[in-house]
Parts: sequence; structure tokens; C-alpha cells
Amino acid sequence: MDDSRKPSSSGHSLLKGAAVLGIAAVISKLLGTLQKIPLQNMAGDGVFGIYNAVYPLYILILTIATAGIPIAVSKFVSEQTVMGRPAEARRILKLASGVLTLTGLLCFIALYAGAGVIAGWMGVGQTEKAIRSVSFALLLVPVMAALRGYFQGIQNMIPTAVSQVVEQLVRVATMIGLLLYFIALGMSEEWIAAGATFGSVAGAGAGLVVMLLYWWKRKEPALPAAGSGNPSSPEPAAAGDTVRSAVAGRMDDAGGQAARAREMPPEPALSLIRRFLRYALPICLGSLVVPLLTLVDTFTMPRLLIYGGLDEAGSMYAFGLYNHGLPLVQLVSMIATSMSTALIPAIAAAKIRNEPEIIRVRSELAIRFTWLVGLAASFGLAVTAVPLNIMFFKSAEGWEAMSLLAFTAAFSTVNIVTSSILQGLGAVKVPVIHLLIGVVLKIGFNLLLMPLWGIQGAAVAAVIAYGTASGLNYRYLRKNIGVRITFRSGLFKPLLAVVCMCAGILVLYLGLELALDYLAPGLSSRIRYSIIGLATVAVGGLIYPLALLRTGAVSRSELAAVPSFGKKIEPWLVRIGLWK
Repeated sequence: MDDSRKPSSSGHSLLKGAAVLGIAAVISKLLGTLQKIPLQNMAGDGVFGIYNAVYPLYILILTIATAGIPIAVSKFVSEQTVMGRPAEARRILKLASGVLTLTGLLCFIALYAGAGVIAGWMGVGQTEKAIRSVSFALLLVPVMAALRGYFQGIQNMIPTAVSQVVEQLVRVATMIGLLLYFIALGMSEEWIAAGATFGSVAGAGAGLVVMLLYWWKRKEPALPAAGSGNPSSPEPAAAGDTVRSAVAGRMDDAGGQAARAREMPPEPALSLIRRFLRYALPICLGSLVVPLLTLVDTFTMPRLLIYGGLDEAGSMYAFGLYNHGLPLVQLVSMIATSMSTALIPAIAAAKIRNEPEIIRVRSELAIRFTWLVGLAASFGLAVTAVPLNIMFFKSAEGWEAMSLLAFTAAFSTVNIVTSSILQGLGAVKVPVIHLLIGVVLKIGFNLLLMPLWGIQGAAVAAVIAYGTASGLNYRYLRKNIGVRITFRSGLFKPLLAVVCMCAGILVLYLGLELALDYLAPGLSSRIRYSIIGLATVAVGGLIYPLALLRTGAVSRSELAAVPSFGKKIEPWLVRIGLWK
């Protein structure tokens, strides 16, 4: 067999590493989202409110502390590794670690020493201890992030994947352990919340230890041999094989360049750091926008709730109720995030090949798919807010805000995917600007609606903010690459399917309530509504895709295009009468 047609082992390793990293990211995000449920169950909504007020602040400060340098480390280390300069790659890591240690230390001092001032800005003194507690993570995370960047730069994704999962597991275990301990001691809500946020410090420590172990056991990547880009490859075939000769010539040239690069003197440290910052700071600014959107609630909601007549403890309790819906919305958003990971390189590749029609078709399919998923999730969460709230958070309190906040799922998923498409097209600043507009709208509508409707007003403001950002992204794509999703296929038919789904859910909901009243009147409220919640979600998940097919929201040709699935399911759909 012709060796040139075999997939390269490095290509396989890269794909395998990317898959492992993607799976680890999903697991760590899932753990990070679901850990909020036992936190609220064990500690109550007061502690839950304090935690959710402090954590977005920590994420924002952490983003500033790392300043995009890990991504820069990955890029620069990759370049030096390709040129066969492992010593320079290690030097890059050391310089980056030094810079990150300094920025992490400065941010730690600012957060620890300024905890009282920041708590005053929030209008909630109860957050001070939790802010100080989480600040210690800033001493550990930056160096861990630099090490992750190094290993990704040498195309070894396993250390990052393992450390991400270990970090989240230790974080959740520490949080639960300290919650149990502090609650048993009868500590105040301030101290219990500080124990919960300290889980981030323990998780960061565990993640750093994992990365250091991989660093000590690392194997340096093989250097490219002078005069050959791949010394293990077979000799070029017959002289008449012009393709192989050309490839061999390019390999020789690449090997010569690598040999010359190894002889180059090291770049001065200050020059390298300046290049780091020029590359990293724009990434940092773009990364700040998402935490800013969540931080708006931290600095506006408690003050507005107190202005509305609540005391400090009451405002944190209400803020905790508001956050009941966020873990469920974030789980839906994970679907869009997973899709966007594959979408950016696919769109970028189509752009390089100058295939505008493929870009348009892929973009339309991605937007339609996420819109259909997000729309169903929004209406489904809204209709089942009461049973799901009782199932996950013990009581129905705050179900109104959860119902409203559910509609951010539809818009946030579309925003994630459209932002990824724009990034793949190279329009990196566009989604950032649109999300900043969303931040401004969130502030304005919080100020306008919360005095009237309380936490429900904040939920409406969130829907408006995400809806505007996703709408502006779609408008840009429509104008610049011709994305077109018609009213009939994008809204009318999906809404018909949603109506069918909601009708089925409500009928089952009422039927189960009557049946449980008669068959098991002694059931606890939580078990009763857990049964109702799980059953209605399952039935809604069955009705919705069937309704999409029946209404034509998903066409026969679109379903047939799904590999190894569409053609298998088509005969069954004809047999049950959905299609002819």
C-alpha cells in the first residue's frame, strides 16, 4: 500500500487529543453546573445567593489574571516545537509562568484586601468572607493554565483533560465536605458560603498538582532531522514520480529551515513578553464579556432588591431563588457549545477554500438545529418549572423567575453558535460588540424592571439581553454571507411543534397529579413532583421531535442527510403514519 495515503500518526494523535479534551470539557462543565444543586439543597437559598454573587466576580478576576496568556503559550510553544527548539519552548513556559504568577499575585492581593470594599459595592456585606476565600485560587490557577498551554502546544491534550476533570471532582468534593462540616458546627451563612467557594481553591490545587506530575514525567517531542521533515518515512520512489519528488523536496527544505532555526539565538525576554501581551490581550478582552454579563446581576440585583424593601439576608435569599433556573439553562447551552467546537474549524476551512455556499448552508443548518433545541428547552423548562424546581431545589419558590429565565436557553444557544460562525469567518470582534450591547441592555432593564417585578424583572432583562445579542449576530450573518431562515421554517412550524409538546406535557401533568392524589396520597411533595417532572420531560422529549417531523419543521431530506440514522428511521416513520 502507498504510505502516502495512510493517515499520519500525528494527525491521529491530534484528533484523538482534541476528542479527549472535548469530552473532559463536557464532564468538567457538567460537574461545575450540577454541583449547584446539592449546594442549594444543603445550605439553602441564602448561601446559594452569596455563592452566585461571588463566583462570577472570581471568574472575571481570573480572566484578567490569566489575560489570554495560556493560549499564547500554546501558540508560541507549538511554533518552537515545530522548529525543533524544545529549550526555547521551555523558556517560553518559564517566562509565561513568571508573568502569570505576578498577575495572579496582584489580583489575589486586590481581591483579598479589597473584599470589604467590593462587598460594599455589591451592597451585601455577607459576601466579604466568600470573596476572601475564593481569592486564594488566584495564586494557583495561573501557573496551572500556563502548563496546560505548554502541553497543548506540544499537541499533548491528555494532561489538560485529566487535570480539568480532577480539578472539578476535588472542587465539588471539597465544597460538599466543608458544607457538611460548617453546617454541623452551626456556622453562619457567610462562613458556609466561604466554605463553598473554597472548593475552587482546593480544585485549583489538585489541578496544578496533576499538571506538575505530567511536567516532571514529560517526554520531549522528537526533533526534526536536518534535511528531512520526517526521518522515519521511506525513501522517495522512482525518479519519475514527480509528486513524491516534490514532497521530498519540501520535506528537505522544511528540515533545513528547522536546522537553521535551532541555530538562532534566543529572543530577548522583554521582546518575548511584549509579543505575548500583544497576542493575549485581545483574547482577554473578548473573554471578559461573558463574565461581565453575569456580573451585572451581582452588582445590581442585591442593591435593587434592598431598595425594594428587603434586608441584606432577604436580598441574598431572593438572589438564590433567581439562580435556580441557571444550572438547567446552562445544561442546554452545553449542547450549543459542543457544536460550536466543531463549527469554527469547519467554517474556517470552507472560507480558506473559498466555498461561500458551503459556509452558508452549514451556518443555516447549525443555527436552525440549535434554535429548535433551544426553543423546545425554553418552553419545556417554562411549563415544568414548578415540578422541576421542587425536584431539584425542594420548593416551588422562585418558579416564576425560572419560567422566564428558561427563555434565555433559546437565545443563548443561538448566540453561542452564531458567535462561533463569526469567529470561524474571522469576524472575532463582532460577537464581542454585540454581547457588550447585551450587557448594557441588561443593566438598563434591571434598573427599569426590577423595581416593578423583582427577580422576575431581572429574568426578563436577561431574555432581552441574550435575544438582542443573538439577533444582531444573525443580522450580520444574513447581511454578509446570505444566511436565510424563513419565518415558516424558523418560527411558525417550530412553534406548532412546541404547542403540541406543551399540550402533551400539561395533559400528563394534570393527569399524574390526579392519579397520585388517588393512588399515593401520602407521598412527600418532593417525590411526587420528581415523578411528575421526570415523566413530563420524557414525554415532551418524545412528542417534540415527532411534531417537528409531522409539521414539516424538519424535512425528509434534512433527516435523510443525518448519517446512519435518517434512512433507518424513515420506514418506521412511514409505518406509524407521520410520512407517506
